[in-house]
Amino acid sequence: MTSQVNTPYPHTPPPPPVPPLALPPLPYHRLALATGRHRWWRPLAGTAVVLVGAGLATLAALACGEIVGALLDRPQGADGFRKLGPVGDTAVMLGALALVLPVVLLAARWVQRRPAGTVSSVTGRVRWGWLGRCLATALPFSAVSLGIMMLLPEPAEGEAELVWAGTAPFLTGLVTVCLLVPFQAAAEEYMFRGWLLQAVGAWFRSPWIAVLPQALLFGAAHGWGTPWGFADLCVFGVVAGWLTIRTGGLEAAIALHVLNNLLAFGLMAGVKDGLASEETAADMGWTAFVVDVPMVCLYAGAVLWIVRRRGPATHKGAKG
Repeated sequence: MTSQVNTPYPHTPPPPPVPPLALPPLPYHRLALATGRHRWWRPLAGTAVVLVGAGLATLAALACGEIVGALLDRPQGADGFRKLGPVGDTAVMLGALALVLPVVLLAARWVQRRPAGTVSSVTGRVRWGWLGRCLATALPFSAVSLGIMMLLPEPAEGEAELVWAGTAPFLTGLVTVCLLVPFQAAAEEYMFRGWLLQAVGAWFRSPWIAVLPQALLFGAAHGWGTPWGFADLCVFGVVAGWLTIRTGGLEAAIALHVLNNLLAFGLMAGVKDGLASEETAADMGWTAFVVDVPMVCLYAGAVLWIVRRRGPATHKGAKG
């Protein structure tokens, strides 16, 4: 007789895995809720981390500039920092802003407990093809806007005459600008249209409640120059924020911001001491405002037209 070993429930399959929490598709400004781990305090704690991280990034960039300046025996300016020249000082400034980008991504991952890619778009990543199409769309608008501004005289007295910087300084400045401006402009978009937009969107469903605060803060962050400059920056912030929500990601805003800054910085690289100028977009006059705002709105209209025809996905839930 053959003995049999009794195995309890020999034919019972293992229990199926518990499916993950099913979340409905979310618009971009609500992606802080993508994993179901949202708590009311996470946007506040994350914002504090981003601000502290931005401050540390600035100190790190300044420290690097001081080390380089000491090695090159550069003189100190009135502010106590060593001066690296127009190109070097511009590189330090752009580098400090660019370092905010990884700070934002780490805050999303560590504090809000969600994939860092959800700051980029509803697909959880940068949509590179869509970014390329937005860059191609933004180029003519940015170029025409800058060209018209160059032709229209500003109502300012005592304006210095523009002098050619020279081939070598121009090329050095242009290379520096081309290498750093894309990261600087993208970092500002990740900070304002990304982090701040989604931080407010974690509490409020209305996209406009999420769009307006970051636009005002974007204008204030550039300092107070003229009412026209502040208004222009706020308009840019509103349009860029609305495009971000409508297109489901930061690509459209990044494209316009990058090209605007590239053309402006590239132009100033060709002017003697142009990169040393302390003027920013906040110092814009009324004639530049009249030109820039319609161009920004026309770009937004072009992007939305493309989206209606065959744009990217705009309301997909991000994977947790």
